[in-house]
Amino acid sequence: MISILIPVKDGGSDLVRCLEAIARQRVDDEVEVVVVDSGSSDGSPDRARALGARVHEIAAYEFNHGRTRNLAAELARGDVLVFTTQDAYAADERWLERLVAPLADPQVAGVYGRQLPHEDARPPERYFLDFLYGPNGRVQQVLDPSRLTYEHTLFSNVNSAIPQRIWREFPFAEDLPMSEDQEWSRRVLLAGKTIVYEARAAVYHSHRYSIAGAFRRFFDSGATASRTYVGATRSSARALDRAAVVYARGELAWLWRTGRRRWIPYAAVYETAKLLGLQLGRRHERLPLALKRRLSTVPSAWSNDL
Repeated sequence: MISILIPVKDGGSDLVRCLEAIARQRVDDEVEVVVVDSGSSDGSPDRARALGARVHEIAAYEFNHGRTRNLAAELARGDVLVFTTQDAYAADERWLERLVAPLADPQVAGVYGRQLPHEDARPPERYFLDFLYGPNGRVQQVLDPSRLTYEHTLFSNVNSAIPQRIWREFPFAEDLPMSEDQEWSRRVLLAGKTIVYEARAAVYHSHRYSIAGAFRRFFDSGATASRTYVGATRSSARALDRAAVVYARGELAWLWRTGRRRWIPYAAVYETAKLLGLQLGRRHERLPLALKRRLSTVPSAWSNDL
């Protein structure tokens, strides 16, 4: 059985679209959908039940990216756990089949798929998604732990599959504001396992963050960096800094080349906000706890310092 696990808060029409796309999947395995709802006020639990999902409800303050997904996994009956989000939906009817297929190899600890932008996505978000989740598949392994970089640890629970047995050995961390997926991938890779990026298993998923929203999200990303894509080595930090330069130049060239030149000033401000958030988050230990809660997208995750 495949268990599809979805954390939900006021999912609205996005949740309906997600669940209807799941129902259209063509796959031989039995499929269940488990929703963990954290205090929705828009009727999301009833919508999910009406569309065939099992729903478990928790209070809003109980939500945490890692803890809530661990709870969903505990409730699951399947031997394969598929993680997605309420605002993501399968690009076609073979998404699920393609996503779980690499797990036939017992060395593969997890699979994640492509994320395509929604129609209303702004150009900077389109470039960001294609930079991270491009059209070419890959296999991620760690041969030299001292050279671990964000390219090795990239993994996303927006669109992922993990065997139940692997999750029990490596549950998600519950003390992070975000990036529980990349912290997880780092641990399994260092344990000698393999992660697969299956680009053909695609979902539509993107955000229209404000400048302030982008800053806050990347602040949280930076705060988790030492346990995810940077680690304790200088080479990993240098690789991230180099990637930021490559990314900025690439985005500028892409905007110019594709006739989106009017977006260049906005992209400059937007990317600067992201970079400032990332760098401040990487130095979060120098900030007072009250300020970190104000800067974070998940203030409750900062009940204790990271």
